[in-house]
Parts: sequence; C-alpha cells; structure tokens
Amino acid sequence: MIGIHTGGAWVAEALYQRLGLSAPLGTLNISFYRDDFTRIGMHPQVLPSNVTTSVEGRAIILVDDVLYTGRTIRAAINEIFDYGRPGSITLVSLIERDGRELPVQPDIVGLHMVLSASQHVKLVGPSPLALSVTGDPD
Repeated sequence: MIGIHTGGAWVAEALYQRLGLSAPLGTLNISFYRDDFTRIGMHPQVLPSNVTTSVEGRAIILVDDVLYTGRTIRAAINEIFDYGRPGSITLVSLIERDGRELPVQPDIVGLHMVLSASQHVKLVGPSPLALSVTGDPD
C-alpha cells in the first residue's frame, strides 16, 4: 500500500492499520512529477517519498484523499514506475468528485461528491481526519 502525501498518506495509514497489512506502508510525494509545478510553483516543504519495498511485479494499492482532475494520480503512477514495474495498481480514493481532465477512475471510492467549479474539498488532519468544503455552490 502506498499513500500520496499528504491526505492520501493519512487515509492509507488508517486503512493499513485496519487491514493489518504486513508489507511496509509506502508514501509518495509527487511534487517533482506534477505537470503543473512550473505554473503553480513548488510547495515550500517538499517531503521525500518513502517506498522501501520493491514494487517489481507486486500488486500495489495506491491511496489518495481526493480524486479530482486525475493529474495527481498520473504523477503518482509515473513515480511508482521509477521504482519498478508493478504487477497491478488498484486506485483507492476517499473522495471522488466531478471534473476529470485525464481518464483516471478509482477502483474503490468512499464518497462521490458533486461540487461546483468554485468549490473545493480537502481532507484536513491528521488527527482527527475531517473533510472541509469551501467555496460557493453555483
């Protein structure tokens, strides 16, 4: 199981504990893999990725907090392939919302939200985990 910083890592940690998995939990910081970092800038506190187990041929569970455009997932998959060629990747997302820009769909989703273009949903935490929706509904 690999969680995407930061919210996806929080969700992955909770799932990892509840499922009692034995392989080490990994985390990805996809900042250097984003296709928009030159436009939005780098986050001032870029944390390193932590994938200590070989992904070669393994079934990977990739966890994100909010799936929106699909660009974060594309970046995460690119980074995973830098560690090796996994046998499969199952995408788990706590929240899925409309507005996809890339053909990325979760295999497992906690909640589908329909929000206006001016609204944003964010997972805040890590303790306790809570959802925050901001912006005006159209």
